[in-house]
Amino acid sequence: MVKMGTVWDRTIEVLNGRTGMIAPIALLGMLLPSVIRDGYVAFAAQGTMSFALIGSILAIGTLVAMLWSQLAIVAIASDPATDAASARRDAGARVLPALGITVLITLVAALLVVPPMIVLIQSGFDFTAAANGRSAQMTPPSAGVAGFIALYSLAYLLVAIWVGARLVLLNPVILNERLGIGAIRRSVQLTRGLTWRIIGVLILFAVVMLVSTWAAQSVTGIVFRLALGADGIATATFLSGVAATIVTTAFTALAAVFTAQLYVATREKHAVP
Repeated sequence: MVKMGTVWDRTIEVLNGRTGMIAPIALLGMLLPSVIRDGYVAFAAQGTMSFALIGSILAIGTLVAMLWSQLAIVAIASDPATDAASARRDAGARVLPALGITVLITLVAALLVVPPMIVLIQSGFDFTAAANGRSAQMTPPSAGVAGFIALYSLAYLLVAIWVGARLVLLNPVILNERLGIGAIRRSVQLTRGLTWRIIGVLILFAVVMLVSTWAAQSVTGIVFRLALGADGIATATFLSGVAATIVTTAFTALAAVFTAQLYVATREKHAVP
């Protein structure tokens, strides 16, 4: 049986011994691209074609860098014999398959949002007015439509949590087993019997990360606004966002190490005859 406590203990051991290898990758692949992207959005002239184009390029680049860094950290955490250079090389070789699967899952998730939107459109809901902040002047949807949207949203959330738990090992499988689309089936296979325990870990992790990120952003936001004054609100907002990004980077790196150790544990269990 895979015990989450054992997986966590192994995660701490990896962090204690290999943080010096993990930290530069997290800074280069997670923190720096995110700060560059957010800085451009905060200070560039918005509403132009070049803004949209450059913003899209930066968003894609940030996603690729994030996937690369997570794969590299997984490589470091999966095998104690892996050094930083080979981890970066292995991650570079597998980042495109990881990107393709990420895009596929995102498209499926987006398609599942379409049915309630169609129902809202057919009921006369004005998305343009809602986007422009005029929702108070709109006729609310009927009770039947509202009930369908509420039930569908709840079902969507529950399914998303369950699927997220079953696919939590995607990156370790993509990296270590060199699988493409088959990594989805393999992750589901490895997490069989662990779903509820993984969901519990994911919920706890999400709560701690959100609270920590909110606290970092709120406190630093107040400090920067006091220091920079009314003329520096945009800069203060950006800097507090950087503080929040530092926190999320640390948690994302931690999650990558944990999933790597969970993969090792489940692989060992399935290897037992």
